Amino acid sequence: MSLVAGIDSSTQSCKVVIRDAETGKLVRQGRATHPDGTEVHPDAWWSALQQAIDEAGGLDDVTAASVAGQQHGMVVLDEDGEVVRPALLWNDTRSAGAAAELIDELGGAQAWVDAVGIVPVASFTLTKLRWLARNEPQNAARVASVCLPHDWLTWKLGGKKDLRTDRSDASGTLYWSAASNEYRPDLLELGFGRRIRTPEVLGPTGVAGHLPNGAPLGPGAGDNAAAGLGTGAQPGDVVISIGTSGTVFVSSDVAPNDASGTVAGFADCTGRFLPIVVTLNAARVLDAAAKLLGVDHDELSRLALSAPAGADGLVLIPYLEGERTPNRPLATGAIHGLTLRTSDPAHLARAAVEGMLCALAAGLDALVENGARANRIVLVGGGARSEAVRRIAPALFGLPVLVPPPGEYVADGAARQAAWVAAGGAAPPSWSAETPEVYEDTSVPLIREQYAAARDAVVDRPGG
Repeated sequence: MSLVAGIDSSTQSCKVVIRDAETGKLVRQGRATHPDGTEVHPDAWWSALQQAIDEAGGLDDVTAASVAGQQHGMVVLDEDGEVVRPALLWNDTRSAGAAAELIDELGGAQAWVDAVGIVPVASFTLTKLRWLARNEPQNAARVASVCLPHDWLTWKLGGKKDLRTDRSDASGTLYWSAASNEYRPDLLELGFGRRIRTPEVLGPTGVAGHLPNGAPLGPGAGDNAAAGLGTGAQPGDVVISIGTSGTVFVSSDVAPNDASGTVAGFADCTGRFLPIVVTLNAARVLDAAAKLLGVDHDELSRLALSAPAGADGLVLIPYLEGERTPNRPLATGAIHGLTLRTSDPAHLARAAVEGMLCALAAGLDALVENGARANRIVLVGGGARSEAVRRIAPALFGLPVLVPPPGEYVADGAARQAAWVAAGGAAPPSWSAETPEVYEDTSVPLIREQYAAARDAVVDRPGG
C-alpha cells in the first residue's frame, strides 16, 4: 500500500493525515494545537507540526506529502532565512488603514480588481507589509523575503532550500494575479516601499522540495482551496466552511470581477479560479454564545431549535472581531430586537445561529451575483457539527445542504494533492466519498430581511 501525507496548518491547530494513495482510506493521523492570537511566531507552527507528525506515526513511509495552511499571514525572513518578527495572521486587523491607503494609491477598487482580482482589506499580506514598513522600520529594513505560512512550513520540511508556493495561496497576497499567473512586483514595491524576494509559484503538480526520505513535497495550498479538493466538490457545489473564519467558495472557469471587494478572485488547486467570500466571524460566534449562556454546544443547538424561526425578531450581528465582508474592521457585535419576550436563552441561541448563517448567506448571494453556479451547498468545518446549524442552514441559503461526515477536509485535500503529485497524473485521484447527510428547505424567510436591516444599523467603534 502506497501512503501519502496531508498537512493542515490552520489558525488554531495542525493536523496530519496519512492516507492510502489509491483509495484515500485513512490509515493514521495526528494533531497539535497552535497558540491563540493574531500574531504568532512561525516556530510555534513548526513545533506543532513535529508533534502532529509524531502522533501520526512519522513520515518515513510516505511517498509524497503536501502542506495546506491558513492564508494571507505575513512571514518575513532576513538574508539568512531567519524570521524577522512574529507573523501577522489573516485575522489581524491593524493594517486596515494601510488597506484604505493602497486602494487610493492605485486609483480605486476597480484598479485592484483589474490588477490582481481582489480589493485590499486588512486580511491580505500586502497590507501587513505596508503596516510593517510604516510602524517597524528597523524590522522592515531587515526583510529580504516574504512568504506565507504554508510556504514556510514546506520550505522547512524540504530542508530550507528554495521558497515555493502554489497559485491558490499566492492569489491572496495582493501582489500575484490569478488571471495572468504572474507576480506584480510593482504592487509589492507600492506596498512595502521596495522589492523583496517572493516564492516561486508552482502548478498543481509541481514539486516544492523533498522530505528526508526523498518523497516529493507538493506545491501545497491555501486552506480553502485544499478544502474544495478534499470534499470532492463537483461543478455547481458551493462549499461553505464554518471554522475560525467563514468561507463561501466555488471552483470556476471564470475569474470574478467584483469592484466591491466582496468576492475575491482567488485560484484553486487545479489550475482554475476560486471565487470566494470570507467572514472573520464563524464558529467562534457559537463559542461565544455558548459561553454567554453557560452551556455546551449540544445544549446551545437544542436551545436554538426550541425557539421559533426568526427568534421573534431577535437579531444578533456577529461582528465579534470586526468584519472582513462587509469590510468593517472596527465594527463590534450587536443584538437588536431585545424584548421581554425574547429575553431568554433559547431566543439568544437561535439568534446566534441565524446571525452567523445570515452573514454567510450574504456571501452566497454575492457569488451568484458575480456569475457563480450554485446548485447545492457542501457544508463543512467545526460549525457544521451543530444540529441547529445543519437544520437552519437550508432555509437561509435557499438550496439543499449536504453535510459530509466530520473530517479534516483541508488536510484531506493536501493528501489528495500529494497523491496527485506522486502519481504524476493529469487529474487528482478519484477517492470514494462517504455518503453525506442531506438537508432541504429551499425557502428564504424574512429572517434575512430583518438581519439585513439590523446589520445596516451597526456602526464602527470610533478610534479602533
